Amino acid sequence: MIDLPILSQPEVPRRKPSWLRVKLPIGKEYKRVRALVDTHQLHTICQSGNCPNMGECWGAGTATFMILGNVCTRRCGFCAVQTGKPPVYDTEEPQRVAEAIRLMEVKHAVITSVNRDELPDKGAEIWYRTVRAVKELNPETTIETLIPETRRDWNALERMISGGQEIVSHNIETVRRLSRTVQPQGDYQRSLETIRFIKKYGKRTKSGIMVGMGESTAEVLEALEDLATQGCDVVTIGQYLQPTKQHLPVAEFVHPDVFAMYEQEGLKMGFDIIESGPMVRSSYHAERHL
Repeated sequence: MIDLPILSQPEVPRRKPSWLRVKLPIGKEYKRVRALVDTHQLHTICQSGNCPNMGECWGAGTATFMILGNVCTRRCGFCAVQTGKPPVYDTEEPQRVAEAIRLMEVKHAVITSVNRDELPDKGAEIWYRTVRAVKELNPETTIETLIPETRRDWNALERMISGGQEIVSHNIETVRRLSRTVQPQGDYQRSLETIRFIKKYGKRTKSGIMVGMGESTAEVLEALEDLATQGCDVVTIGQYLQPTKQHLPVAEFVHPDVFAMYEQEGLKMGFDIIESGPMVRSSYHAERHL
């Protein structure tokens, strides 16, 4: 009988390194944005996703709005958004989002949503109406929409991206090998096909991945190659941070030098922009990506 070696799991880091420290959300502008969000009964991924950049972004007067409620039909291992059976969506939400953007005087708005797989159109009509409402009330405001994938329902996807937004983003989230672990109800290949459809539709395309989940450097570079092949224009790469003990653990705190290398290698592949750093998130400094 042959004794097989025991494969040890990577040691989970216990303390965040110095480069992951963030300032607490304070200041007059932060309070003003929070009041607007609360008054208009809006959801933001900043709050629902426990984003570490909320203080900086809200302090600068910007926020990423989350439509179609704050309960997601998918249970991803990295995401802090509540999962379960969503309530009936609010048909007045598009107008409230548009009004909040007007009051905040937002020049570049980012809008995302939970997954609504239970809806026949995956929420596409509300997506379309929200973008149209924002454009009609704020004609000078540019828009990035961070959309879920539609399980190859291309009619629904076309409706989602046809409202007039300037950038359409869809995250692959992680490398191919870890995709089923990170997002069990998602699909790496479907996400790549989503990016390709958006590009063929004529939109500026964007995607994002998290690192520090157990992937190798080679796998990250392979994911970048996959996105480049689909015609993706902009990519964000950031450190995964475990939102609660019930979520996937952090396997590694990736050093800033490695993020710099990913940026350099990605630019060689032909991307217009690579945002790569420990605190980078999908909508972080999104106004630069136009």
